[in-house]
Amino acid sequence: MLVYEFVPNGTLYQLIHRHGARVPLATRLKIAHEGAEALAYLHSWASPPIIHGDVKSPNMLIDDGHTVKVSDFGASMLAPTDEAQFVTFVQGTCGYLDPEYMQTCKLTDKSDVYSFGVVLLELLTRRKALNLQAAEGEEKNLSSHFLLAASASKLDEMVDAQIVNEQSIEVIEQVAEIAKQCLEMASERRPYMREVAEELGRLRKLLLAQQHPWGQRSSQEMEALLAVGSPTPSTCSEIEPSNAYVSLDDSAYLGVQSPR
Repeated sequence: MLVYEFVPNGTLYQLIHRHGARVPLATRLKIAHEGAEALAYLHSWASPPIIHGDVKSPNMLIDDGHTVKVSDFGASMLAPTDEAQFVTFVQGTCGYLDPEYMQTCKLTDKSDVYSFGVVLLELLTRRKALNLQAAEGEEKNLSSHFLLAASASKLDEMVDAQIVNEQSIEVIEQVAEIAKQCLEMASERRPYMREVAEELGRLRKLLLAQQHPWGQRSSQEMEALLAVGSPTPSTCSEIEPSNAYVSLDDSAYLGVQSPR
């Protein structure tokens, strides 16, 4: 409660599922990028590294400038130094939990990546991670529904109509591809969070350039322009997150309480 007065837009869950306000694609991409940067900081730059353990839209606080503050570290743990380290029981939130984590009881940074992939889907579709009110025969799990739609080339049926237009469709498809990679069943096939943050940052630049008056160039031309001065993977570790915040103030924990 100590931080809620500084986040007038509430949580990301409230912003996209309850408030009903129009949220442009640029704002959604900003939220996704800054959230990814915050998690990338925890995984790659914090010493020792931290696994959040309960990444979800209710744990991402939004201030008046739509800057993200990642909160609720009740399920967090230091990244294990022993590859064989397991947790005694699975905790988290249904709809966001990494299937591999549930099967092996092994929490890793890639578990956070999977959960963040579900958050990306919420931003793209404005649908809840778990819809218990779905009619019989309809998919209740957002990630499963998305993967089925993507395999059937029906992604356009899931994307929020508010953000679909001719200028944005390419960016939307690329964000959907990032989400798909995050949701890989095998954790070793998922990207690292720093790679997700870098790619979302690139897409923010691409969208901004497309919206600029001189942005009516071909996508190939825009990619070439944006590539100038862009960081390479070898320099990625030198980049510090810019706008995202990691709040260590523990907000109300909505998952299973940890005995640790």
